[in-house]
Amino acid sequence: MDAIRAAEQVVVIEAARAYVANIGPIDMTNAGQLAGHLMAAEVLLMQIASAFDESTETER
Repeated sequence: MDAIRAAEQVVVIEAARAYVANIGPIDMTNAGQLAGHLMAAEVLLMQIASAFDESTETER
């Protein structure tokens, strides 16, 4: 693993951690708020998967 890849992994994990830390209370009856959180979570998970996907390591 090279230093750039390791840094990318740290950055994406920190972004996910910061997002979760700042969510605050979620109104479970507010469909728009729930959809927004689900979409943000999906993006963060895709970024985490990409940062740790070893098959793309040689393609970068």
